[in-house]
Formats: sequence, structure tokens, C-alpha cells
Amino acid sequence: MNCKESKDEDPREQAIPLPSTIHYELVLQLLERQTLIAADRTPAIREQVQQLIVTLRKALAQHKRLEETCQQADLAVEYRWSLTRQAGIPPP
Repeated sequence: MNCKESKDEDPREQAIPLPSTIHYELVLQLLERQTLIAADRTPAIREQVQQLIVTLRKALAQHKRLEETCQQADLAVEYRWSLTRQAGIPPP
């Protein structure tokens, strides 16, 4: 949901920029499919990787709760793929 900016626009009507959830999912897949396997022989590293996976899963769940809260508050969400805003590119 994109939002046009103007001086007279009510701040409550501006879209909330959030990263696309694919960013979390890609990192989780890399950690689970490659990093965890590579760290299998080193228990201390494997434990840290497992903790990182748990933390990222919690962050993803919190992100989804934030999206739901925005929806309930009738606030638009603008999904971002990078720090630069690219006009004309539809959200995922």
C-alpha cells in the first residue's frame, strides 16, 4: 500500500515503512540449511546459531503482530526492500 506525500497530509494517513518478511525468511533459511550444518562440529558455535535462529523467529513473529496492529488501526503498511524508496514499484 503506497502513500503519496503532501504537506497537508494527516500523519496518521502515511504508510508505515516495514521490511518485507522475505528478509527474515531468507536469513532463517540460510542459517538453518547451511550455517547450522557447517557449525555441527563446534558445539559453542552451533548453540549461538540456534540462539540466533530463535531470535529471528521471535522478530518475525513480532513483525507480523505489528502488521496486524497497523491493519486494526487502519494504518497502511509500505513494504520496503531497501533503505532507498523506489517510486512506482508495487509492494510484494
